[in-house]
Amino acid sequence: MIIKSFDMSVDYAELSSNQPNETAKLTSYILEPELVSKTLWNKRPAIIVCAGGGYRSRSSREAETIVLKYCAAGFHGFLLDYSIEPTGWPAPTCELSKAVKTVRAIADEYFIDPDKIFVCGFSAGGHLAASLGVYWDLPMIQKGSEATGEENKPNGLILCYPVIIEDDGKTHDGTKQRFTEGKPEKLEYFGLDKRVTSNTPKSFIWHTFEDSSVPVYSSMRFASALLEHGVEYELHIYPKGKHGLSLGNKLTGCEEKHFVPGVTGWMELSINWINSQL
Repeated sequence: MIIKSFDMSVDYAELSSNQPNETAKLTSYILEPELVSKTLWNKRPAIIVCAGGGYRSRSSREAETIVLKYCAAGFHGFLLDYSIEPTGWPAPTCELSKAVKTVRAIADEYFIDPDKIFVCGFSAGGHLAASLGVYWDLPMIQKGSEATGEENKPNGLILCYPVIIEDDGKTHDGTKQRFTEGKPEKLEYFGLDKRVTSNTPKSFIWHTFEDSSVPVYSSMRFASALLEHGVEYELHIYPKGKHGLSLGNKLTGCEEKHFVPGVTGWMELSINWINSQL
């Protein structure tokens, strides 16, 4: 496996975003080219993972373990350490845009299929993934990541209990506050269900009915918007489970509430969904 680090910094001043406290970076978990090149399946999909944390932190429970699970399925993996508070919109989205562009740029060198680059995000990381899904062609995002055309467009989104909607009482207020940096003029970009178009990527979405931190409205409204615009999606709503389940098993659980056998199948379902796009 090839593990490398790529600088994902952008021009924060130009974007009118606060300067981050640490450098944004993309870490690769690339399957060995010598092995991949000798198989019939020598152009592999790539998955960029964005952990959650309310734009305040990045949960280790939704990071490297998730990347390695996708690598075990035969995909190339990447982990994005995007900027968190005090840095907000649009900087993290530009960093993810730059990450997609970077993975596509190295596709030939590492036997990555440039037409199969997926972004997987959890909670606020799901908001970030969906943000790129709806804003990838926004001039502000393309300029901020020095992207042109569709080189920064994900081919699909995997959204795990994502923050999506802006409605009071039905979203995570802390996430909203940190996304906007407390600046009201940035709030219009937060609600993503209203920004879906026919150019939004196909999506795999899962959530739980019991999630009180990020109500299931988020995923249902995003799926409805995709349907309205003719964008293919797969949606799974599990009845049991609190917020932040990650894999729902011992690999990522650190409290009793993280063990929910009924949701553990989502990873295999997402792998099947990716394979169905091949």
